[in-house]
Amino acid sequence: MKHLLSITDIQNDIVSIMKLSDKLKKDPWGYETLNKKVLAMIFEKASTRTRISFEVAMLQLGGQALYLSKTDLQLGRGEIIEDTAKVMSRYVDGVMIRAKEHHDVVEFAKNSKVPVINGLTNLEHPCQALTDIFTIYESKKAFDVHLTYLGDGNNVCNSLLLASSLVGMDMTVISPSGYQPDKDIVSQARKFAQSTGSQINITPDIQDVEGSDVIYTDVWVSMGDEAYKNQRLKDLKDYQVNSNILKLANHDAIVMHCLPAIRGQEITEEVINGDQSAVWDQAENRLHVQKAVLSKLLGES
Repeated sequence: MKHLLSITDIQNDIVSIMKLSDKLKKDPWGYETLNKKVLAMIFEKASTRTRISFEVAMLQLGGQALYLSKTDLQLGRGEIIEDTAKVMSRYVDGVMIRAKEHHDVVEFAKNSKVPVINGLTNLEHPCQALTDIFTIYESKKAFDVHLTYLGDGNNVCNSLLLASSLVGMDMTVISPSGYQPDKDIVSQARKFAQSTGSQINITPDIQDVEGSDVIYTDVWVSMGDEAYKNQRLKDLKDYQVNSNILKLANHDAIVMHCLPAIRGQEITEEVINGDQSAVWDQAENRLHVQKAVLSKLLGES
């Protein structure tokens, strides 16, 4: 486990990360495994949970995190990624990047001497997906469940497909044409599913929510999609997670959302704050799972 750029990078480490996450959650300040270690955090996009959880994670593990926006770096003035990576990796013990383009993070990792973590790109959000399957296991005590994702098949959806197929979790993505997940990632997830026994289904049919143990959604207008807001709201309006959707799912289904949420669009107020919501546990778990990832990448030789 050298980098975490995609869920596929840690396909053999998911179980150990889940176990370590649980251990660290039970004793948040008990494991200073990264004493005197420094994590550089580069942000091209705004962040609440990613920034706070990584900073707190490094603090609780005995290390330190440096917040760096693109405008703080010479990247903002035209320095190439290769040069930045070569220099920065001589100063710090790891780098987390929240970027616009996935290939930029891949290029950074190719030129870095230290581990690089994908904190979000346009293609994947592996830290979020790891948190999500940890939260599902925490709630359901098993991976033998049916996860259904409604709405825009975005970066979170892509990583969830990979994570679910690797742990043997069934996953259905319900999205209209033009909003379905990346075809290459769907293909890769189905290959993993052949080994683990999970079922991967991509459909536009809302009725396929029936039998779900977990209902998941995300914003319809992601950062960078603002120019297409009106069209997106029109195309996705029938895919809202609301009380009628919950009635189609199993009676003990939980609801998840990676936040931020736009109430009244992809999810209703009554659902996100209802008895079946796991959203706030899910948000907290970003901290614990990222501590496990950091411990694995920065703490092990």
